[in-house]
Amino acid sequence: MSRIGKKPVELPSGVTASVSGQTIEVKGPKGTRSFTATDDVTLSVEDNVVKIDPRGMSKRARQQWGMSRTMVANLVTGVTTGFKKELEIQGVGYRAQMQGNTLKLNLGYSHDVDFTAPEGVTITAPKQTEIVVEGIDQQLVGETAAKIREWRRPEPYKGKGIRYKGEFIFRKEGKKK
Repeated sequence: MSRIGKKPVELPSGVTASVSGQTIEVKGPKGTRSFTATDDVTLSVEDNVVKIDPRGMSKRARQQWGMSRTMVANLVTGVTTGFKKELEIQGVGYRAQMQGNTLKLNLGYSHDVDFTAPEGVTITAPKQTEIVVEGIDQQLVGETAAKIREWRRPEPYKGKGIRYKGEFIFRKEGKKK
């Protein structure tokens, strides 16, 4: 039995949800998002609560039950508060700045790295060593932050690179003579 799927998703004030077939569309103050569930679950909206029920007790139906509930909860969170990933840059001369819709990164390469923000994601650089990625789609925000981090991952000897805020980097000791 899914412990996550049993819990209904509450809709806060200002958020509406409509179900048509296997697709649920959630509208809120930050925008509109939709999710199409598999045929293993049933979606229903009753007085500001979204309920997800399995169609049978097969292993796949129980898996989809919990996953679908989490996806709907993420839609509601996205249209109300949104999602945010914060990145830190560490290293001498490493910095970031926004120029319009493009993030310019100086990461020790012989050239600047230009990263264009995808549609639906807002990138800001409040300081030269901080990058904030925000949006209503959790998957897109996480993927964008990961792509920015890929340009210079933190290395284990000096810790230089782009890391998530609060991320612990296991440090190694250098060669000894």
